Formats: sequence, structure tokens, C-alpha cells
Amino acid sequence: MGYSVGQVAGFAGVTVRTLHHYDEIGLLVPSERSHAGHRRYCDDDLDRLQQILFYRELGFPLDEVAALLDDPGTDPQVHLRRQHELLTARITKLQEMAAAVQTAMEAKKMGINLTPEEKFEVFGDHDPDQYAEEAERRWGDTDAYKESMRKAASYTKEDYQRIADGFNALHARMADLLARGVPADSGEAMDVAEEHRLFIGRWHYACSHEFHTCLGEMYVADERFAATYEAIRPGLAVYMRDAILANGVRSS
Repeated sequence: MGYSVGQVAGFAGVTVRTLHHYDEIGLLVPSERSHAGHRRYCDDDLDRLQQILFYRELGFPLDEVAALLDDPGTDPQVHLRRQHELLTARITKLQEMAAAVQTAMEAKKMGINLTPEEKFEVFGDHDPDQYAEEAERRWGDTDAYKESMRKAASYTKEDYQRIADGFNALHARMADLLARGVPADSGEAMDVAEEHRLFIGRWHYACSHEFHTCLGEMYVADERFAATYEAIRPGLAVYMRDAILANGVRSS
């Protein structure tokens, strides 16, 4: 007898009202009805609902979804390939956005003061000003924040680009070590962690091993930092933290 509307709503995480609406507009008409006239959905109906929800997640309006799914010349596999490509592109875009947000947060922490054009050119599609309050609240009373503000006052746009390139290179090297299975407490990983600490000290503020260890913990605990490192390579946030911690232990 197939599945009831309540069962399908539970499977798909949608409301019964949504399924009724899809039926009313002809987008998803159940293949069967019970003797009492209740909707009953078969496996083919569930496949179509899955396609509908994929397209809806990608932002397609219902009329376009209907046109796509009802095209007699399109194989269902074509829909899946198209949706896979679109979802993969969205994941890539979200990873880029996460990296841009990370850079924006670092920018405000460093006291960067750029023109609007330069903000978007250097830091992507996210305005660093959205994190000004949080940066000041978290670090405003620290000597490190004040030192970074003093240094940043003399930096040019080219300096900020060099800073971004430097961090990107360090993160790429650490990600490569992770990909090759090199332990986080190896000499190689600890050496990159030490370069990371010294790079912060050169451009931003005096970064002791203890302070660097706190930063490493933040890279994992703060979901925004973690997302940025995970976008570079899954597991990188924890790997960075562990390498920084190991480097701190080595120095003691």
C-alpha cells in the first residue's frame, strides 16, 4: 500500500502541509490512494521528492523544479549529476567564504584600516568591520592587541597582502604534512608551528609559546577558526593545535 503522507513527511523532514501543497500544484502527486482516499506514496514518489528537495536546497523555485523534473528528454541520472555539480560548487563557495571570514577577523584584530575597495579586494566578499566589536571585546585590553594596532598603523595594502600570503603558505605546508601522515609532534610539524609563532611576532605582536598554545586551542574551540582550517584540509584545526602544543613543550 506504499507510505502514508505522515510517514513520508517524517522520512524527508518536511511538513505534511508541504506534501499536500506539492500534490495540489502537481509537483508531487502520490501514485496511489487508499480505499478511504488517503495519499499513498511509492518508492518512485520518494525518488522524485528527493530530487525536489535537492533542487529546493539549491534555491530553485518550485515552477523551475517542476519544469526540470517533467522534461521527458532528461534522464534521472542527469539530475543527480547536475545536483552533485551544483552542491559541490556551493561547498567550495562556502569554504572560500569561511576563509574570507577568517581573514576578516584577523584583519580587525590587527587594526587594519583600508578603504572599502581595498577591504573587498584583499579580504574577499566579507567586510571586516562586522567583527570590530568582537575583536575589541576579546582582545582590546591586551598588550598584544595594542601592539598589533601600533604596527598595523604603518602597514600598506601590500604589507597586508604579504601577511595573508605568508599565513596561506604556512597553512599549506602544515596541511601537506597532515596529508602525508606526518605526526603533529614530529620535528617537521613543530618547525612549521615555530615559524607560525615567529611570523605572528614579526607582523602582529610578541607571541610567547604560552600565548601561541592558547591560539592553538582557539583554532579548535572557535567554530569559525575551526571551519577555516577544516576548509583547507579536514583535521587541520586539531593538527595545528597539536603541533603548536608540541612545539611549546619542546621549547620548555
